[in-house]
Amino acid sequence: MQRIIEGFKKFREDEYPERIPLFHELATKQEPGTLFVTCSDSRVVPEFITQSEPGDMFVIRNAGNIIPSFGPHHGGVSATVEYAVAVLGVADIVVCGHSDCGAMTAIANDADLSTLPAVSSWLHHADAAKAINDAHSHSCKSGKVAGMVRENVIAQIANLRTHPSVALALSEGRVRLHGWVYDIGEGSIEAYDASTGRFVDLVEYPEANATSVATAA
Repeated sequence: MQRIIEGFKKFREDEYPERIPLFHELATKQEPGTLFVTCSDSRVVPEFITQSEPGDMFVIRNAGNIIPSFGPHHGGVSATVEYAVAVLGVADIVVCGHSDCGAMTAIANDADLSTLPAVSSWLHHADAAKAINDAHSHSCKSGKVAGMVRENVIAQIANLRTHPSVALALSEGRVRLHGWVYDIGEGSIEAYDASTGRFVDLVEYPEANATSVATAA
């Protein structure tokens, strides 16, 4: 805890003074351009890996970067998606999975989650991704997990489309959807290319992300 407090002191003394105009502007409004949905994993820090400033991104974090399909029982994720799209008017939504994801590893390996009932229930929102991943052949366990991470990103984007606010924004061309996978060890990102159905390096193939998956069914 002391390290966190010292970190705040450093922010207050070194970082804040350099951005006073920005923070004064943010004190009364926010206009983020992107809704960034990613995992709760402590190794994934969206603002850091994208070098974003405060106010740039509206962020949702949970185990497995999951977005439940829209339904009668609205949870925090659904409310946040709706607010980001309908009120803040974000232009882009990124669903970002990552390497060595504990949630996806548990699903891929059929882990016993009987002592974690809340986790077990939550991860059922990735059942569609598991079904597709299980139907594919994998040469090793790590390959199966990597496949699960990617299929889950695609599945959660599909879930996003069931949300009325997102569906409307897509129909009016006001929002773009993007699927990313961040490799922690390599510091790289792969983006889902809807035209080929593959994940490609974001830096080498920026056009894959520029086209987004908004037109993919």
